[in-house]
Amino acid sequence: MIIIFNPVAGRRRAQALWRVLDILSSNGVRIELVETQCVGHAEKLARTAVQAGASLVVAAGGDGTIAEVANGLMGSPAKLGVIPIGTANVLAHELGLPFVPTRIAAALAFGRTRALRPGIASGATGQRLFVQMLGVGFDGFVVRTMPLPLKRVLGRGAYVLHTMASLRRHDFRPLTLRVDGQETQTGSAIVSKGRFYGGAYQLARDAVPADPGFSVSLFDRNGPMAALMYAAALPLGLLANAPGVRQMRAFDIAFITNEPIAAQADGDYLGTTPLRITDAPASIQVIVD
Repeated sequence: MIIIFNPVAGRRRAQALWRVLDILSSNGVRIELVETQCVGHAEKLARTAVQAGASLVVAAGGDGTIAEVANGLMGSPAKLGVIPIGTANVLAHELGLPFVPTRIAAALAFGRTRALRPGIASGATGQRLFVQMLGVGFDGFVVRTMPLPLKRVLGRGAYVLHTMASLRRHDFRPLTLRVDGQETQTGSAIVSKGRFYGGAYQLARDAVPADPGFSVSLFDRNGPMAALMYAAALPLGLLANAPGVRQMRAFDIAFITNEPIAAQADGDYLGTTPLRITDAPASIQVIVD
């Protein structure tokens, strides 16, 4: 079993990984642990593992690490395993993956799977696969400017603090996009493969990770006060029904805004608009509980 570990996860989360490894090793599972060294390294490691004949590659980290590993597995029959030790672990919540080390080890050992149909974001710098969600606008700015030391120390709390600080720094330019060919404008947008955003907080009720297409949430109210209202509504489960929120199903989303606007995918900085969002060519089989 090949496990790709993102050491940026921090010491406390790494301890959870070691407990999983101890359980697997004590039950006779042969493990090869490799650490990522930079952004994009997990994808390369996963692709190398597949070329060497691996049938299961495990991502130990957060949603960004999982997405990189999934990108390396695309086009192969290899299964994706997950040890969720990231900040928000949105995909783990979405698929009901275990967080307790004994259950994680058992799931990886028995190998029951569930299909996941990732999305592909295409831009000036190439293509990037995402497994849970992509955001353009204010949340893209927050992720792009997030101080890594703050994230390491405070985890999810860093996003709360940095979001508050970013309200005065972001310029809140409007977005222009085409949703299945229909042009519209909004303040910011989240394109989802799953129901959850920012953790186990529901945003897109109609999203099914295995299905083609996306749930698109458009936030028409723009500016610092609107962003603060939407941020407060999220943990209360009220974001989908907040004023100025439009939701729809779509298969092809193009952000065509002339000025570059920051975007994030699975909690990692993606780049800037223009971007086009479509389905990945095939599904990936993810190990579940």
